[in-house]
Amino acid sequence: MAQITVNINGRSYRMACEDGQEAHLQALAEQFDALVKQLRSSFGEIGDQRLTVMAGVMGQDEVFELRNKVSVLETELEGLRGTRDQVMERVQQSEAQLVTQMDEAARLINEMAERLEGL
Repeated sequence: MAQITVNINGRSYRMACEDGQEAHLQALAEQFDALVKQLRSSFGEIGDQRLTVMAGVMGQDEVFELRNKVSVLETELEGLRGTRDQVMERVQQSEAQLVTQMDEAARLINEMAERLEGL
């Protein structure tokens, strides 16, 4: 298991992560730190713990909103898949009808050709 040091709100924290995930964890920590700094600039010195909690809650709010959007998109995708399946079924039915009609036309053409040869 890998370990890295991240900086959040001017403090260093040693954190463990799966091997190969170091850059990802570092990027997450940098995003969180940026949010804490943004809150500090908006609210001033309200305490490190309060800033951290506010940043955590804001992050959770964003996750909540994104989950809702994903849920809506998944529902829409399922609807589109159903529509696609219906369209594909209609296309297959149309193709089958076309093949039947072409076979019938070919049969009639052959029948006419045989009649003409008999004249």
